[in-house]
Amino acid sequence: MFIIKATKRDKKENLISLRKEGKIPAVFYGAGTESTPVSISNIEFKKIWRDAGESSTIKISTGNKEIDVLIHEVQVDPVTSEPIHVDFLVIDMDKKVQVSVGLVFEGVSNAVKTGIGNLIKVLYEIEIEALPRDLPHNLIVDISKLETLADVITVSDIKLPTGVIAITNNTDVVASVVEQVEEKEEEKEIPIDISDIEVEKKGKQEEGDDAGEGSEGTGAGEAKGEKGGGAQKEGGADKESKKGEKGGGAGGNDAQAKG
Repeated sequence: MFIIKATKRDKKENLISLRKEGKIPAVFYGAGTESTPVSISNIEFKKIWRDAGESSTIKISTGNKEIDVLIHEVQVDPVTSEPIHVDFLVIDMDKKVQVSVGLVFEGVSNAVKTGIGNLIKVLYEIEIEALPRDLPHNLIVDISKLETLADVITVSDIKLPTGVIAITNNTDVVASVVEQVEEKEEEKEIPIDISDIEVEKKGKQEEGDDAGEGSEGTGAGEAKGEKGGGAQKEGGADKESKKGEKGGGAGGNDAQAKG
């Protein structure tokens, strides 16, 4: 029988200081018992929690009496995983209770041993009903029954102690074997040669530059030709104009001489 010593505490007591002293704040209630806050040893509780679990009956000793309880709920620190608060459920030893009991897998599966499949654990605990004194700490699951891929273990295959009844459906699968499939190697991606892309882009760019330069040369030549032609026409017009003026001037002088 597991026994843990508890000291009644004031609800106003500083819980941080209490934990620094190596104690855990706790409370017990149920079976016609008033909710009573207590404190328990951290080291002592962790040992009982490991050995008894949440399905075995333990006794809380308050000095003048012992109370039959189950570990109902344990709050743990999310960082350290240390227990920081415990709820104990007071039980009547003459009345059946329903609790969840952990499953322990034992034995050797021929299907797994020969490599034709992998063991799949579907359930890790089942719910049972029994008198507190008959509650088992855990239940054994013999996986040696799994010889082929077609074999499965159901709740009905678990051997229960005398006085224990399974509440979980008897047809629920507890464990099975799934065919082992070899993983295919992923297709290797062919690396892209960036240098080829750069060379191709460079070639296209150079072709574009050459075409641009040709167009600019043609335009410049045409502009130059137009400019030259214009200058030639203007030169011819000026030449004829000067010639006319010269001729007119000579005729006038001849008329004045004759007169």
